[in-house]
Amino acid sequence: MTVSVGERPRGSSTLCLPFRQEDYLQFIDDPTAFRAVLDRMFADLPELFPSAFDQGYTLKDSYTSKKTGLCLRRIQCQATGEAFLIRPSFVLPYLTARTNEVDNALYLRKFGVPFHALARVFGRNVMYWYRLEVSLGRNSIVGTTVRQAALPVHLLADEHHQTRDGDKVYVATTIAEGCCLGAALSPGADEVNLTEAYGVFKKEALDVEPTYKPQTVNTDGWSATRAAWLVLFPLIAVLRCFLHGWLNIRKRGKHLKEIFWTMGEKVWHAFGAENRRSMAQRLRRLRDWARRQLKGPVLEQVEKLCSRSKEYGEVYKYPGCHRTSNMLDRVMRAMNRYFEDGQHLHGSLKAANQHCRAWALLYNFTPWSSVTVKANEDWRCPAERLNQHRYHDCWLQNLLISASLAGFRR
Repeated sequence: MTVSVGERPRGSSTLCLPFRQEDYLQFIDDPTAFRAVLDRMFADLPELFPSAFDQGYTLKDSYTSKKTGLCLRRIQCQATGEAFLIRPSFVLPYLTARTNEVDNALYLRKFGVPFHALARVFGRNVMYWYRLEVSLGRNSIVGTTVRQAALPVHLLADEHHQTRDGDKVYVATTIAEGCCLGAALSPGADEVNLTEAYGVFKKEALDVEPTYKPQTVNTDGWSATRAAWLVLFPLIAVLRCFLHGWLNIRKRGKHLKEIFWTMGEKVWHAFGAENRRSMAQRLRRLRDWARRQLKGPVLEQVEKLCSRSKEYGEVYKYPGCHRTSNMLDRVMRAMNRYFEDGQHLHGSLKAANQHCRAWALLYNFTPWSSVTVKANEDWRCPAERLNQHRYHDCWLQNLLISASLAGFRR
């Protein structure tokens, strides 16, 4: 069975807030000043705090870390009695490091730089860097990524084929607005396993927005994937990816030379139809042309594409939906490179699952190249572009702040 990560972990009792180190050291020993700063932060960034915070709280206690010498305080919400640790964003959970000591190394992990290379260049040891990265997977992917934006209603989903200690596994991946919102490991590609794997995304999405109901999800047509989404969201429209239909034709028709380009133009001419009726007409003309010009496996695939006119026409009911899987393919190419360079997955199913989740957050928060940033109105990563907001100029601090309360709302 799939390892689900959808319940609140122990780390959800920690608030990570954007303190500057020099300011934090000045007021941490002054309860009055510390309370004033907390109140000001709550007024500016209420989404980082527990829902009962505005009903009053008390300063519970404090302790000083022997390892770092840093003082941390806890607060207690008067309405619920829950206690929360306040952690400044310039240190990692459990005070394992300061962000300026590890942010460059974790940035390189986005590109699959092996852990032994990080240990050689940045010091520490292999397991230190592995644990540091994988620990990010404890946080809710949806809750951490979607902080100040509405949950997207148009999704894409597919399974990334991977191996764990030589055995085949599947990463049930959910994409929206260029962000990876779900990456759950499944030992099988059947309906039961995929329902549980994609169910992790549902749990985290409902934690952010209890009434969340996505309108559409674009898939490649795998029956178990479609069935899993309909089980999780009975009212969702499962759309078939037009691109996969074309890829099946292209795979069998490359040898046709000149006629191949004519065929491609006719296929994409049908895709560009302005309404459902026009698309159906163009697909009928494509089929008539194919029966005169093609034969064998190529004709079979064109016939199959044209026979799905009704399915492809569903997209016209949902403005803004994804007609092809291009956005998902871009993300999964990065995922594939990452795990190929890291010699795939290892360890227990739970550890491998957490590793996949950690990759998703690294993908969402690590900075793009300067050219890509310029093309995206100076938003530096998928999560920033989605939220139209940045908590901190340091990408790792931005991630840790977004993961306040481990990304969970309730």
